[in-house]
Amino acid sequence: MFAAAEQKRFERARLSRDARFDGRFFVGVKTTGIYCRPICPANAPKRENIEFYPSAAAASEAGLRPCLRCRPETAPGTPAWLGTSTTVRRGLRLIESGALDNDGVDTLADRLGVTSRHLRRLFQKHLGASPLSVANTQRLHFAKRLIDQTNLPLREVAFAAGYRSVRRFNDEFLKTYQRSPRELRAKQRHRDTDTDGDALTVRLRYREPFDWQQALGFFVFRATPGVESVGSREYARSIRHAGVSGLIVVRHNEPGSLSVSIQGVPTSAIFPVVQRARSMFDVDAPVAEIEACLARDPALASRLPGARGIRVPGVWNGFELAVRAILGQQVSVAAATTMAGRVAERYGDAVHVDGHAAITRHFPEPERLMRARFNDMGLIGSRIQSIRELARAVENGDLSLNEDADPAETRRELVKIRGIGDWTAQYIAMRALKDPDAFPASDLGLLRAFDSSLGRRIKPAELENLSEAWRPWRAYAALLLWRTSTGG
Repeated sequence: MFAAAEQKRFERARLSRDARFDGRFFVGVKTTGIYCRPICPANAPKRENIEFYPSAAAASEAGLRPCLRCRPETAPGTPAWLGTSTTVRRGLRLIESGALDNDGVDTLADRLGVTSRHLRRLFQKHLGASPLSVANTQRLHFAKRLIDQTNLPLREVAFAAGYRSVRRFNDEFLKTYQRSPRELRAKQRHRDTDTDGDALTVRLRYREPFDWQQALGFFVFRATPGVESVGSREYARSIRHAGVSGLIVVRHNEPGSLSVSIQGVPTSAIFPVVQRARSMFDVDAPVAEIEACLARDPALASRLPGARGIRVPGVWNGFELAVRAILGQQVSVAAATTMAGRVAERYGDAVHVDGHAAITRHFPEPERLMRARFNDMGLIGSRIQSIRELARAVENGDLSLNEDADPAETRRELVKIRGIGDWTAQYIAMRALKDPDAFPASDLGLLRAFDSSLGRRIKPAELENLSEAWRPWRAYAALLLWRTSTGG
């Protein structure tokens, strides 16, 4: 599957235990029948006794079992956008949201607009495994993390990970680990368990470096009052799943991981909540590749040393971000934050979870805002109309702002709404759709970033042309320019 040059690169990474490659590939050991992370502390097997795999699912499909020492389930996630296929990226995000828990590959392929045969071929090309193998490995790994990191009863672990029966859960673990879930928990209990009162806490591994303060700094100016709260050490917000109020708190613990504490959501929602938090804090970003790409342009290379580990902050809800983006047109960030708080206070439902005094509201649903009057809130008529049209399009199913949506198609649909232009569409694609190549070239802050070096104001078309050299990581270039030009 890998070219000779790539295999040599992986071999060097394996022998040096290079953490930059953790989660990027897995090492199958023929003599033991296990697969490991490239940073596994065990003695490195001989080259002739190993195979490289592009994903844990590929190693599992080859009949290998996860190493209990390096624990592949704790590796940083494989970024879906490392491949060239938008379809694979969207498919992975649908699988993460449970698309194969109740439906088959044919239904998944229909949602992606391709044949099931073509989808299987794409997954085999980019991940070395079928969609079902990816889903099964994902389910197994998440269950293993819950066993190791939480005190959740094993029956609830099974359902949280998407297993339909406890018997199947037990059988799968015996087959894969040659131990029962109960035996695995007894082995790991004293090593990993996190606690946070009554909340369930799960760790998210990331690729270093990670600029946690930069991430918090970005959110602190944009946190919707009542819905979100940002402190010196944590981010908190209200969440909702199937009508049930919940709360998450994200903190940076030891180097290499974040913790997500979850309150109020049903067991079945734990996995999608954790995956959303992963995306929101962009923990799977391949920072080494991004920085190598951006460093090739002298205009960006000089900015990188002071902004290592930069991420593109995601969002909890795409509709929420889109409303916020409309509110922020031609006003300051602070003014947009104030208006978003007013919208949430008037039209959002109350939160029914204790644990964080600053979190009192949910952001309103599209159905509520498509009919909202917005009177006496300081909003001009054109903004009100744009929000109503956006809400109507989302509520009617004409527009999807979920991460699995096609970015190009979504941008085309967004700009059909009066009052939404390319800047807003690109910004939404960058943060809500997690398109790593989205780039709002007309943004005033990005244009101003080149004032001192050029001695004049650059034009959007010029910036768009310059940004071609930053593909496929232009969204990260935008964050880098915003941060180094404004200090945050």
